[in-house]
This record gives sequence, C-alpha cells and structure tokens, in this order.
Amino acid sequence: MSIPDLVPFDRDLPSPEPGAPDRVISGQPQTLTRNLFTDPGEKFFSGIWESTPGVWRVEYAEHEFCQILSGKAVLTPDHGEPQTYSAGDAFVIPAGFRGTWETVEPLRKHYAIYLP
Repeated sequence: MSIPDLVPFDRDLPSPEPGAPDRVISGQPQTLTRNLFTDPGEKFFSGIWESTPGVWRVEYAEHEFCQILSGKAVLTPDHGEPQTYSAGDAFVIPAGFRGTWETVEPLRKHYAIYLP
C-alpha cells in the first residue's frame, strides 16, 4: 500500500466550482467550492468553500466540520436558537441537522465532510 501525498490548503488550489444553494429563502447567494481531497471510497471530502450573503434551507445527510476563515454565518436549527459563527470559529454540523444557513457577510471556510 502506497502512502498518499499530503494535501496543502494554501497553494496550488484547483479552479473553483461555482454554484448556488438549493432552497433559497432570501437573497441570491452564490457559492464557490474548491474540493482539495476526496478519499478513494468517496465518503470523505475536504476543501475550501465560499458564499455570498443569503439564506437557504439545509438538511444534512453528512457530518461536516467547518472552520470559518472570514465572514459571518448564522445557523438556525428547526427547533432551536440561532448560532452565529465568524472568523476563527470552528464547529461540527452533525448528520440529520435541519434548519437554515444564513451567510451574513461574504464567507470563506475550510470544510471536512464525512458521509456515513
């Protein structure tokens, strides 16, 4: 079994994949994803994600670790209180989370996603 190379997050970034969230509630958010790593079984992904302001519904089938690099977001569970995250904050969104994601200020984050 060969040992894979390390994956740096600060150089040789792939071209971003533009997108727009499904289920937009307000605004016209646009996203950019730079996936830097996918495991051979396609269950683990990691990279950099960016978003312009807006609000959309989210329903997570995956577990996601996020570290906010810049900007501000508010995540609100369907039956809970809003949680605000900004540069320097890190958190996990567990599989099964349902609610809203609001990008308040243009946001950039590191993500690590695991599909159970």
